[in-house]
Amino acid sequence: MIERRAPTRKPGPQRNRVQSPPPPLDTERAIRELKSFLDETMRSGQFALEWEVVAEPVNQDGQGSIVVAFRGEDEPLLLERNAELLLALEYIAHRWLRLDPRLHDRVRFDCGGYRAERLDELKLSARVAAQRVRETGEAFRFNPMSSRERRLIHLELAGAAGVRTVSEGTGDRRQLVIYPATNTKK
Repeated sequence: MIERRAPTRKPGPQRNRVQSPPPPLDTERAIRELKSFLDETMRSGQFALEWEVVAEPVNQDGQGSIVVAFRGEDEPLLLERNAELLLALEYIAHRWLRLDPRLHDRVRFDCGGYRAERLDELKLSARVAAQRVRETGEAFRFNPMSSRERRLIHLELAGAAGVRTVSEGTGDRRQLVIYPATNTKK
């Protein structure tokens, strides 16, 4: 009989590593590549949409961003099921550009003001849920959402009295949970 042992692991560097800042976004290259991607996608998909790629000004951390705005007859198609197709196109564009995942927030797709409305909706939901947690003392768990949306809620409630936020779960099932500030995780 052969005895099998799990390989022993040598002690290595601490897991608490400091993450380096994301590389700068090459805006000119990204815009060229996005235009190529959009030309090909809109033509082959036969979408009745016009699009515009806009470079937004540099923000406080020294990075600019790019917004692709769609308009046309197929806008409702992009916005069906909580903008599933719009978000899928954005995801494919990130892959097309081979973006570092930390730069995904710098390239956004929008249609009919969806992003601004969704941002307002998330902020309102966060405030209402936080108030409910304060009143009941019970945790509130949001449905699974993207890292971008979880981050918006974390930022909205940062420093809010009486609550704390935590992301739990893995992959596309990751959820944001609001806990009373005085309680520990349940």
